[in-house]
Amino acid sequence: MSFQSLWVWELEEVRERLNWYYRVANNEQPAKFLICRRVRAEFGSESSDEELWREHRRCSEEFRGLQRELREGGLRLRDLEEVSPSLMDLKVEIVRRMLRSCTFCRWRCRVDRVSGGKLGTCMLARTSKVSSYFHHLGEELPIRGTTGSGTVFFTSCNMRCGFCQNGDISKDKDNGLDITPELLAKMMWELRVEGCHNVNLVGGEPTVHLHTIVEAISMLGKVVPEKEDLAYMWLMKPDYLRWRRLPRERYSIDGEFNVPILWNSNMYMTPETLELLRELVDIWLPDFKFGNDKCSIRLARTPWYWETVTANHRTIYEWGEDMVIRHLVMPNHVECCTRPVLSWIAENMPGTLVNVMDQYHPDCFADPASPDFDPRLSDIARYPTPHEIAEAYRIARELSIPFEAISLEKKGLVLKF
Repeated sequence: MSFQSLWVWELEEVRERLNWYYRVANNEQPAKFLICRRVRAEFGSESSDEELWREHRRCSEEFRGLQRELREGGLRLRDLEEVSPSLMDLKVEIVRRMLRSCTFCRWRCRVDRVSGGKLGTCMLARTSKVSSYFHHLGEELPIRGTTGSGTVFFTSCNMRCGFCQNGDISKDKDNGLDITPELLAKMMWELRVEGCHNVNLVGGEPTVHLHTIVEAISMLGKVVPEKEDLAYMWLMKPDYLRWRRLPRERYSIDGEFNVPILWNSNMYMTPETLELLRELVDIWLPDFKFGNDKCSIRLARTPWYWETVTANHRTIYEWGEDMVIRHLVMPNHVECCTRPVLSWIAENMPGTLVNVMDQYHPDCFADPASPDFDPRLSDIARYPTPHEIAEAYRIARELSIPFEAISLEKKGLVLKF
């Protein structure tokens, strides 16, 4: 079975809301980064930060005009030439400057991560680390497809969730191998030419690696791994799909390397970061964990959660972006978290696809069998009950949230046609 023939694409609610992603994944449209390379930007090393942002906003408007014409069929990628400097180059310049007084995430630590003297919440300097990258076959069906999502797991995070199911990498910034933007671009290229439907940037948390990611995207398709690169990269690659290379038409459009970029994030980022990502991300996979700041502070040591995450979700929705929201149902938190999260989505983002996730298990500091167990997390130190999961589904249905096709397909509980 091919990606295009999956039953999920027969569902109007899915096909309409993920249409851009679907078309990029099938090489019917160019990924956003390819359009960025065709928008001319006017800036130089002497340009002030304010001038860079002003030019970025001007270029972004031009980008949206080109994307609209491409989407409607009035333009093809081959009709547009790459330019230099471009909007892509401008984004690289901005993130490099931001790294010297880091404001990638809501903490706004403003530390100089280039010098690496004082560290912020993520505990990272300039170097990024990746723990693994591979064909992920456990994501939602539109994302994993038939050959997997090309997932890159970065280390470290800007939140401190006591129940983190990726705690081995999110709380250990050194659990991985050093990568450069060029090496990351080669990893992303490899995943796509092996057949992955997308490049899935996750962690940990990708936001704190924004500088490496943006620069890597600027190199996509322009660099390919050599044998010495593969020897190092494969230390991080646990799957067996090595040396597999599909025909070029399976991963290109008008002769150019093409892959949708997926942003898999806790959404605890600044508006500046969101603005930079708008013209790079083809599909968003955001978390929406907590229904209030009291729970986010106690369970994740994260203040300002509700205002930050709701603002970012609303912004993406108002932009009209392709998106699937993930909400993890936690024990004893259906009324304080699940209900307000789903209610807010229904009121502010009607029609958005949501994965109401039932795979919570006590992990990290919430695992009573672990020597690191924190008794203050006793309320989430168990699996959710069937009643709690059923109640979460009932709330979603009551609010007319389209969740069944995304949340229940692995259980065979979805009416497919």
